Amino acid sequence: MRTFFLPHGGGAVEKSEQFPGVKSNSRVIGCKKLPFPCGYNVAVPFAIRDFKAEDFETLWQVDQECFPPGISYSRQELKVYLRRKGSFSLVAVGRDGASIAGFIVAYGGPMGHIITIDVIEAARRSGVGSLLLKAAEERLQAAGSRAVGLETAVDNLAALSFYKRRGYSVIRTWPRYYSNGVDALVMKKELVAVP
Repeated sequence: MRTFFLPHGGGAVEKSEQFPGVKSNSRVIGCKKLPFPCGYNVAVPFAIRDFKAEDFETLWQVDQECFPPGISYSRQELKVYLRRKGSFSLVAVGRDGASIAGFIVAYGGPMGHIITIDVIEAARRSGVGSLLLKAAEERLQAAGSRAVGLETAVDNLAALSFYKRRGYSVIRTWPRYYSNGVDALVMKKELVAVP
């Protein structure tokens, strides 16, 4: 899993009638000071919705912008993760229902897994990443996952801080996990109370 952002918390409300391009069952996120797409510190609500096939090229481009070569996914790698059995992807979109602010890819099982979270530069530190993560955790828990795991680079202090604030703990180090030789921290969060 790769993470490249440092967002802050946010809240959610159900108001999809404000988003003509988003289905009514999409989760609409309340106004935060989101610098997307209107500029820094402009309150712009956005919605979390399921990935659609026509989003693929934009998601791949976002991934290329978020991560350096060797860490960013090839088109084929991203397709494999999106099509993996049990996987899902959620997309954060602007009021128009088309402008993508970020996405998350995860898969379920007894222990769910976050594959990647990508947030465009203009939307970082605005709550997009927090809301994508929360929505993915809720979906994993509803599907029966009791915990969720992920990996982040040992030198990505922003991501480490982000996950720790959201209840994740480091459980081990995975040496040379990334293609550039950087170790990964394996992190875990319990989604249900352990008896």
